[in-house]
Amino acid sequence: MDYLLCEKMLVIIVLVFFSNRIPNVAAANATYPALFAFGDSILDTGNNNDRWTLTKCNHHPYGRDFEGEIPSGRFCNGKVPTDIIAGALGIKQTVPAFQLHDNITVDDLATGVCFASGGSGNDDFTAEFLGVIKLSDQLENFKAYIQNLDAAIGPQKVASIISNGLYLVSAGNNDIAITYSYNILRGTMDFQTYADNLALWASDFLNSLYQLGARHVWVLSTLPLGCLPSTRTLQGGLPFRPCSDKLNNESVYFNSKLEEKISTLKNQTNLPNFDVRFIDVYNPILELMQNAASKGFTNVANGCCGTGVIELGPLCNSFDILCQNTSSYFFWDAAHPTQRAYELIVDDILKANNISSSFNYSPTTSTSACLDVL
Repeated sequence: MDYLLCEKMLVIIVLVFFSNRIPNVAAANATYPALFAFGDSILDTGNNNDRWTLTKCNHHPYGRDFEGEIPSGRFCNGKVPTDIIAGALGIKQTVPAFQLHDNITVDDLATGVCFASGGSGNDDFTAEFLGVIKLSDQLENFKAYIQNLDAAIGPQKVASIISNGLYLVSAGNNDIAITYSYNILRGTMDFQTYADNLALWASDFLNSLYQLGARHVWVLSTLPLGCLPSTRTLQGGLPFRPCSDKLNNESVYFNSKLEEKISTLKNQTNLPNFDVRFIDVYNPILELMQNAASKGFTNVANGCCGTGVIELGPLCNSFDILCQNTSSYFFWDAAHPTQRAYELIVDDILKANNISSSFNYSPTTSTSACLDVL
């Protein structure tokens, strides 16, 4: 009798297993079956590769520490937060760029893709100015993704993936550091008005994501923009290149307005079950930079690529001399952290959201005792 019962249970398990086409890795992660990313270069995994823009990095030495040393279009020496968070949550190790979807399997589509485009922002003008994908167009790509997946695995399973998946959004960095700082069409506006507009546009985008089925959204604050190697060079003041207090103060103000908008969205009665969270990366990054030596970083003022003071995108190329040990540098190029810095930032994010995870940090092998400070 017990034998027959076990046999029936085994048959049921096998039938359920093979009738469910959602990938095993998604089923293994009870919290989020998929991960999606929108926004800018902090999350972009290669969506600008085929675009006519200077804001791209599918060339060496980008990808120096990525699988196969491939310059995949990630603005980093290795993985970006999109990949690291997906890996830490047990979803998958890398998240493909939607623009490269012709090479993506159905199983990979079902566990999430990246729509983010380096250079984009909450202000559509930012993306238009840099020739990259606007947030509104990223939403259109998301709609196309849903239609494609509907045809492959059916609308019921897609609806479950969309409603239970985790969404990452990073936007505002380029609006402040590039558009407001250097474009006369925006720079003549007082910053508080511009930041209020950015927060409103961000809120509208999040509302649109909700209408498309998203329920779990993490919205990243800006980085401490005044401490990026490029802004130290251009706005911090030579020869010592300190952090730009102006840009950091602008970052803080925008982040506060963004957090207010997210709190409002979360409490709106017409958006039930909207788990939207403000994710502070500004302060964790500053703390890591201020305690760099204890984390194994020997340089927080320069990027690893070239002189490290201005090289990014096409200026960071195969002709540049690279630092010996990427993991001892906080920044890879003049605007983007290294994979190891991102890993530490993600660790802080997960702990702040009471999510336990484990992943292997990039090793630190530098023996240098020299440290460039803030």
